[in-house]
Amino acid sequence: FTTIELGYDLRPDLVPGIKAAVHQQALSVVSVHNYCPVPPNVSRGHPELYSLCALDEGERQRAVEYTIRTVRFAAEMSAGVVVVHGGRIKLPAMTERLAALYERGLRFQPRYEKYKLSLLEKRERRAARHLDQLRRSLEEIIPVLEEESVTLALENLPTWESVPTELEMESILREFAARRIAYWHDLGHARVRENLGFISHLRWLERLLPGMVGMHIHDVLPPIYDHLVPPRGEIPFEQFKNVANTVSRLIMEPAPAASAQDVVAGKQYLEKVWGGES
Repeated sequence: FTTIELGYDLRPDLVPGIKAAVHQQALSVVSVHNYCPVPPNVSRGHPELYSLCALDEGERQRAVEYTIRTVRFAAEMSAGVVVVHGGRIKLPAMTERLAALYERGLRFQPRYEKYKLSLLEKRERRAARHLDQLRRSLEEIIPVLEEESVTLALENLPTWESVPTELEMESILREFAARRIAYWHDLGHARVRENLGFISHLRWLERLLPGMVGMHIHDVLPPIYDHLVPPRGEIPFEQFKNVANTVSRLIMEPAPAASAQDVVAGKQYLEKVWGGES
């Protein structure tokens, strides 16, 4: 591996060593995942410690504050991109319940489709206020992005409760064009969304590709078992060769339990399928 992404679970005590490696050009950081390093007074990192689309103004302001902290850290690491989760709409774990129906063999049956429609309708009724809050947050972060020459990339997430959806992402990219707001594609998350019947993966990837600056790579077993080392799931990676050869930042994102041997084997598999380095 020639490049890395610094994750949201990076402990502050590890930062000096990483800074030294970067300054000595022993390590190249191409992206940083919000919130990084782990914020103070937090026992464990998580990408949704605070939500940029939160209706609670205090939480939204904390999300902005610590995202700006991550942006400045990314600039120190000479990383051009910060990957962020936009947040989620509070609904009663409906995507997980939909996945449970899938596992019972009810995918695309009337009961499944009725429940999915209920999820779509409930989200639609709540989405506008959250999207307004997300836009406010982006407006407040953009001056720092411009100051530090860093791009903020919104990642697609596996659940329908997440913000933004693909259509909302497209709208945000238009609205914030040329203002250092971009799209980060997660291959596994998109596969989960496709498995559950929310999207057509390739269709939406093609539409969002012009605004895309990087991609997380992991495999998926139906319906929602993600972060597997390729090719241990069912993603047809050969279909994404053109995308992989177009986007400059390709980050493997296996589960922490994956062995180094498996990760290396996964990298070799992707190189064989896509050509070049990953």
